[in-house]
Amino acid sequence: MGLEEKLPAGFALTTLENVVGYMRKASIWPATFGLACCAIEMMAVGTPDYDIARFGMERFSATPRQADLMIVAGRVSQKMAPVVRQVYDQMPNPKWVISMGVCASSGGMFNNYAIVQGVDHIIPVDIYLPGCPPRPEMLLNAIIELHEQIQTAPLGVNRVAAARAAEEAALRATPTSQMAPTHDHLAHLAAPTGKNLLA
Repeated sequence: MGLEEKLPAGFALTTLENVVGYMRKASIWPATFGLACCAIEMMAVGTPDYDIARFGMERFSATPRQADLMIVAGRVSQKMAPVVRQVYDQMPNPKWVISMGVCASSGGMFNNYAIVQGVDHIIPVDIYLPGCPPRPEMLLNAIIELHEQIQTAPLGVNRVAAARAAEEAALRATPTSQMAPTHDHLAHLAAPTGKNLLA
């Protein structure tokens, strides 16, 4: 015998955080933002085969001021990094970020000076989506995982403090220009030559 049985019909018992979390997760508008080949897979989720409209997300916003989800789809070059940050800063709070693909998450195969080795060096990331490129089903799964985070996220200053801590950690990370090289590009010149099979 619970409290629900004592109340007249038509009452629903829940918390404000649950209601706000449900409303937020059911009304996410992603930003129109693609950087490389992962953007093709991101566009595919809007087709009838995958139908992102099931989640209320069929409207990809052309302006960051009407978007609350940034899907960073593809590699982020050093020249593009300030633009990514500017678009993120123009999005209203609360806002979320999905790092789509291995290039956005860690630089991928582009371990060089021109590519940011992880978009989390410039903006806080909520969901990392692996793959090269990840399939549209994987993006839908990442969106479902993000929905779970949004549904259970605390309101108010806790979310702001978490985003600020993630951003400070990203800013403290070592820039790629100061990282130690992973291999020597000229090592093959100093290596002894093998036996010539044609001689």
